[in-house]
Amino acid sequence: MLNDQRSHGLWEKTAPSPPATKPLSGEVSADVVVVGGGYTGLSTALHLAESGTSVVLLEANEIGFGGAGRNVGLINAGMWVMPDDLPGELGAVHGERLLDLLGNGPKLVMELIDKHGIACELERNGTLHCAVGPEGLKEIEERARQWGKRGAPVTVLDARETERRVGSSAYAGALLDMRAGTLQPLAYARGLAHAVVKAGVTIHTGSRVTSTERSGAKWVVSTDGGKVSADWIVVATDAYSTGPWEMVRNEQVHLPYFNFATVPLGDNLRKSVLPGREGAWDTKEVLSSFRMDQAGRLVFGSVGALRNTGLAIHKNWARRSIRKLFPQLGDIPFECEWYGKIGMTDNALPRFHKLDQNVVGFSGYNGRGIAPGTVFGKVLAGHILGQISEADLPLPVTDIVEPSFRAAKEMWYEAGAQAAHFVGARV
Repeated sequence: MLNDQRSHGLWEKTAPSPPATKPLSGEVSADVVVVGGGYTGLSTALHLAESGTSVVLLEANEIGFGGAGRNVGLINAGMWVMPDDLPGELGAVHGERLLDLLGNGPKLVMELIDKHGIACELERNGTLHCAVGPEGLKEIEERARQWGKRGAPVTVLDARETERRVGSSAYAGALLDMRAGTLQPLAYARGLAHAVVKAGVTIHTGSRVTSTERSGAKWVVSTDGGKVSADWIVVATDAYSTGPWEMVRNEQVHLPYFNFATVPLGDNLRKSVLPGREGAWDTKEVLSSFRMDQAGRLVFGSVGALRNTGLAIHKNWARRSIRKLFPQLGDIPFECEWYGKIGMTDNALPRFHKLDQNVVGFSGYNGRGIAPGTVFGKVLAGHILGQISEADLPLPVTDIVEPSFRAAKEMWYEAGAQAAHFVGARV
């Protein structure tokens, strides 16, 4: 995509092909027009179509172009925020409702993969949140306590068991979450797109929305090549929003995140590095994440953008970090490199916006898009179908508010990541 190997990297190289699509041309009508071909838009379209609703999906670029095609591929449960903090942020009703919904989010993802036969390298062996030092251990122990009282299948592993599962002695322990797993993120998005088309949805890629207007009781959504008339609009563009809903993007501070993928490891090395194929990340403020793909490549990433001086700094940091974390790998070469944007809200929680009459959307996934995007798509479908009232949604309706000094914060994150990685290897 974009004629740039650093936009989607390994995922574009190894994902199955998307369904055949073409730009919108002429005038069409549907019950619902979904804008955005990521997890939220595809899930919304799929659940609506399976209930007999006619849907047209418009994507400005290609399926999975945004975060859906660039992320690490961890199917996480919940959000970054500690479970007990959600009721304080959202109120008791919405807080616990969101925890329950997103805690079960990976289950829905896996059910859809099974139901539709999506080939996306799904691994169901959980994830490891790896503790760096005593403070990191305290953090994961508290997170485990808070999830445990809600019945979640989470376990704190000691340093020895963590070393066995990770293949490194760097960590004081790890939180194993058996609800979670990993997948090939672009393959999942493309698989959902195939299921969407099979369900009767028309997808138009290369169809950037330029304007919207009311025409009687209908919305008319215009692109460069045509128009869609519909009763409802679902805005599922999130951190990559442009045009009429650029304000959704502007509500979030963009945090760049990069990944490097090694060449496939040999059989012996695969037995010592994440032999159980869990996805992993650490408790550092400038965190690192790592996982294996199906071919045995180690995917290793952190905060930062692979451009300008950042390319050399982050690549050198990744090499040193892998050598320190997994000395058995030596100077293993990288096969792919890519980066994208994480949209961060001011409280690290998602938003539900009612942008106009019958114009709705969720956004602000804060680096956890796979399960929340899939779940929120199902919720949006239920809301449009009249099955879920506004009062029963997992989030309250909020206005869009742009954070102060957004552009300056984005520059600081990119420069700060370079500074942190220039200092030396971090584990």
